[in-house]
Amino acid sequence: QVELVESGGGSVQAGGSLRLSCSASGLTHSTYCMGWFRSTPGKEREGVVLVDSNGRTTYAASVKDRFTISQDKTKDTLDLHMNSLKPDDSALYYCAADLVIGDCSASLGRGYYGMDYWGKGTLVFISS
Repeated sequence: QVELVESGGGSVQAGGSLRLSCSASGLTHSTYCMGWFRSTPGKEREGVVLVDSNGRTTYAASVKDRFTISQDKTKDTLDLHMNSLKPDDSALYYCAADLVIGDCSASLGRGYYGMDYWGKGTLVFISS
């Protein structure tokens, strides 16, 4: 059974940085697409960044050049390094995984229905 557990959320001022971590277990295949999504009340779950099984990344335009994803397959961890944070980045951030071979960039725009496995989320609040 796949389990994803997020950590690292918190509250920082605009312009600051945070690092989110996702610890994964039960990923029995090497062909997982993994990534981060976020949601706010009244809005669809939004894709932030994905990394496919070949290590290719796809970032949402709103976070490109500010956020960086890093993956350690030996430890089954997935980190999201967030810099130059803005109040609009405030959200519940979810780690997600999907059994996909190769390019999974299209899943970024599919929200909840784009991925098979989800963590429970970690809250990020950016004050102005």
